[in-house]
Amino acid sequence: MVTGASRGFGLEIVRRALDGGDAVVACARRPEEIVDNVDATGAADRLMTAVLDVTDTAQVEAAVESAVARFGRIDIVVNNAGRGMVGAVEEVTDGEARALFDVNVFGVLTVTRAVLPVLRRQRSGHVIMMSSMGGFSQPGAGWGIYGASKFAVEGFSEALRNEVSPLGIAVTLVEPGVFRTDFLDGSSLDTAREVIADYADTAGRTRDGAVARNRTQQGDPAKAAAAIIDVAGRPDAPLRLPLGADAVAAMEAKMVAVSADLDATRAVATATAFS
Repeated sequence: MVTGASRGFGLEIVRRALDGGDAVVACARRPEEIVDNVDATGAADRLMTAVLDVTDTAQVEAAVESAVARFGRIDIVVNNAGRGMVGAVEEVTDGEARALFDVNVFGVLTVTRAVLPVLRRQRSGHVIMMSSMGGFSQPGAGWGIYGASKFAVEGFSEALRNEVSPLGIAVTLVEPGVFRTDFLDGSSLDTAREVIADYADTAGRTRDGAVARNRTQQGDPAKAAAAIIDVAGRPDAPLRLPLGADAVAAMEAKMVAVSADLDATRAVATATAFS
């Protein structure tokens, strides 16, 4: 079961899963776009589409029920639906931030809560969360609110893994770097309406750069989908799956920086207990 399946990583995962012989429930706000973009020749009996806005609880529950009615079970759920946001932390309004979190955080929670009863009954399953390298490493200027939404997903996913692994359910965070999807298109990326001149050389450069590098990213989404499908359902699936050399480098740099801070503050940190 894949959310946000009409484009980007979601669409590539659907294609790869169908090619591998799997049954797929492809969910999107406009599922007709899935049908237009997937060659289901010979796989029509294995492809089900569903109207799904992850912020609509009733639609989420209906999609899960329909999936189980059609195929009898759900083995893997890919929480792929999401949006981007670029703008300095001060520039992004409460309304803009809440709208982003409604999709990237609460939408993921809604889908996960809806599917977990199925996985618990089965005592098996795999929940895959599409995060970002910015959900683990330090988000660049202009990506703070987006990064915060992915940090939130990472936080509850780590706890979720501890809660459901004894029940035979796996959880994996996928942390891509920059890939040539439509993430930087206006259809996927929101931009803070307010522009503050003092941030022109930081968040402003990021805003301009996002437009300039759209459709030139080095990451191949088809290869990313293949890596995700390869991990899906594996008994030894990792908690984190970074994708792209840039993601690996960013995560390594974050770990080095955290380690340096820990070394620098170790003495004061450990001296705060009652004497």
